[in-house]
Amino acid sequence: MAPLESVRRLAHRVTLLLAALVAGIAVLPGAAVAAPAPGQQFNAADMTLLNGVRLAGLWEMPAGQMAAEKGQSARVREIGAEIARQHEVLDRLVVEAANKLGATLPTSPTTQQQGWLTEMQNATGNQFDQIFVTRLRVAHGKIFPVIGAVRASTRDPIVRKLAEEANKFVGDHMTMLESTGLVRWQQLPPAALPPAQSDSLVAAAAANVGTGGGVQVGTTVVWVVFLLALVTGGYATWRILRRS
Repeated sequence: MAPLESVRRLAHRVTLLLAALVAGIAVLPGAAVAAPAPGQQFNAADMTLLNGVRLAGLWEMPAGQMAAEKGQSARVREIGAEIARQHEVLDRLVVEAANKLGATLPTSPTTQQQGWLTEMQNATGNQFDQIFVTRLRVAHGKIFPVIGAVRASTRDPIVRKLAEEANKFVGDHMTMLESTGLVRWQQLPPAALPPAQSDSLVAAAAANVGTGGGVQVGTTVVWVVFLLALVTGGYATWRILRRS
């Protein structure tokens, strides 16, 4: 029976060795990790979108209502009423998204936006129409690329859905404002194109460091654990051979 018992002990120790090796390999770079839940990947760019959409509604809703009442042309009055109505819908969407993400939104327009509203309040006739179209068209042109950039890169499904909704509204608003024939194209700011990006794997890895939103393990820690597993396995093997 002694030889049989020795065989059993040998099999047990070999099993422990294999388990140690598997544990070391399991934490090597490239091992899969569980995907984080919605909201855990929320970042500064996502917050920029939420703030931008919220602020746009806070001043463009009263601007649209003002245009609906005092616009010189029927088209400006029509557009003003529609933009105000659509921003009420978009504002509800951004508030719902912020509540789901636990984010805090602005409650009043910026000083600059409040200045635009004051400028409109003091204008009348054709001057009002021109100020209304110019201010809103420039503002929509600034938020439009932000929506596209966040939609292209956000990892949060709540933000992604909001970006898609906002993109539709902003695109419609620009088209409506342009239909008045009052857009002064030469005064629009030039397009701000993003810098060229490297497509190499190294650049991609460097750009994504710390932005995954999930549990991340440093490379040094991974290799330390792996080497410890190898040492443990080697020592166990040495003891098995010595006793055999």
